[in-house]
Amino acid sequence: MFGEIPHRDPVSWASILTAHNQANFPHRSLSMFPDMLALDGLQPDHFVIATLVKACANLGALRIGKQVHALFVLSPFSDDDIVKSSLVDMYTKCGSVDTARLVFDSISWKNSVSWTAIISGYARCGRKNEAIELLMGMPEKNLFSWTALVSGLVQSGHGIDAFSLFIELKREGVDIVDPFILSSIIGASANLASLELGKQIHCLVLILGYESSLFVSNAMVDMYAKCSDLLAARSIFCCMQRKDVVSWTSIIVGMAQHGRAKEALSLYDEMILAGQKPNEVTFVGLIYACSHVGLVSKGRYLFKSMINDYGLYPSLQHYTCLLDLFSRSGHLEEAENLLNTMPLKPDEAAWAALLSACKRHGKTKMGIRVADHLMTLEPEDPSTFVLLSNTYAGAALWENVSKVRKLMVVMEVKKEPGYSCICLGKESEVFYAGETTHHMKDEIFGLLNELDAEMRRRGYVPDTSSVLHDMELQERERQLFWHSERLAVAYGLLKAVPGTVIRIVKNLRVCGDCHTVLKLISSIVEREIVVRDASRFHHFNDGKCSCCDFW
Repeated sequence: MFGEIPHRDPVSWASILTAHNQANFPHRSLSMFPDMLALDGLQPDHFVIATLVKACANLGALRIGKQVHALFVLSPFSDDDIVKSSLVDMYTKCGSVDTARLVFDSISWKNSVSWTAIISGYARCGRKNEAIELLMGMPEKNLFSWTALVSGLVQSGHGIDAFSLFIELKREGVDIVDPFILSSIIGASANLASLELGKQIHCLVLILGYESSLFVSNAMVDMYAKCSDLLAARSIFCCMQRKDVVSWTSIIVGMAQHGRAKEALSLYDEMILAGQKPNEVTFVGLIYACSHVGLVSKGRYLFKSMINDYGLYPSLQHYTCLLDLFSRSGHLEEAENLLNTMPLKPDEAAWAALLSACKRHGKTKMGIRVADHLMTLEPEDPSTFVLLSNTYAGAALWENVSKVRKLMVVMEVKKEPGYSCICLGKESEVFYAGETTHHMKDEIFGLLNELDAEMRRRGYVPDTSSVLHDMELQERERQLFWHSERLAVAYGLLKAVPGTVIRIVKNLRVCGDCHTVLKLISSIVEREIVVRDASRFHHFNDGKCSCCDFW
């Protein structure tokens, strides 16, 4: 139709470009635009420019967005506030929030769209104080400006601040006429692994009547899975009248993270039978599931199926998951070959994963080779430096250990302290490794001593191999004794309602000795202990772990 118009004008061009944006083909909007100049000899008006800016925002195309901005400045419409609002949105979505602020400040009449865009931009990039200040300075705050701030803070990892603002929103009596803010705050509960907060928001969802909202239900499936309540996650998923690829992927990834590989793979089969096409994230979850139970052949098959059956191009994350599968299963040569032949350049995390596997499987020579290569990549992650130092220390290459530690000093790299958080209803407590200042330290120490004595009667011998310092055996054992997850478990046993599940979130990976200890404690006290560490979930019950000691 557009091609047959004999004399096209800016209105028809704005219509066709907008149509492509709305159909989620923004790249076509940008590729068509030069014909407006070359074939029709027309200059864009403010509607066309706003449409081009929208396309750049959707694509995150900052360089082209700046070119369109220059075109706007040179046009007769350079004072148009609607285009400026679109530019604010584009710059914030491209991560250039300071430029967005300059454009925002130049708008003579700031509408709610421009206010919402700049607030969201500051919040998403972690500049929470400026974002909050902007919201408080907004002439007329509405639900959408609150939503922009809350969701932006959740995305930037400021979940607690997001909850505080959500409570403030409720106190001000803002009507929640759109459920998107609920899905955002549910996401904050998931990130914080706060089951009690998640349950409260679930109740609010039911009260407001948004339980049928697809993206709210998807968020709740993800939240309950990340808060280790798989029964609730599965229940919500099964009750959903309509499921999309996000619904299926959320429950599949949730099962995978908890070591339920068979359930994850079974759900994938159900997904295909239901006629739902998987996406890239689905395959990340599936290969991850295979990785944590050692299903090497199945993982290989899924990786090939993603490419051959669904035409999806593997990202670095897919290759890293496949590498993790090979590494955990002891196929270290295959893992190293994958790193050297994959079409994408492996990053620091990929090489570090292989190095960690070498250490775990006792492949000292290979580990040193991988460590030497990793050093040439000029690593930046503190955990990588710790891994390098431990690898060299384990091989008694003290000169290399000294080199790594000097490099950490030069680069001002600081090791992240290990901590564990335990939630008991409305109360939560954080314990750091080696902490001796807690007000209940005597009770905690006494209980740990009693448990240690019983564990030793059952044959427990501390594994001090993870304590790579030159110290006496007794001191090494004492270092293990004060690991944060043990302190958190003891506190939970002392304070939690008898018989309830003890849920702990840890920022680092559980060490081998603590993994053994938590299995034994679960058997001694006859309680289920759930630990979410940096790698996965561990369900300790009756002396066993859901990971089957494969993590």
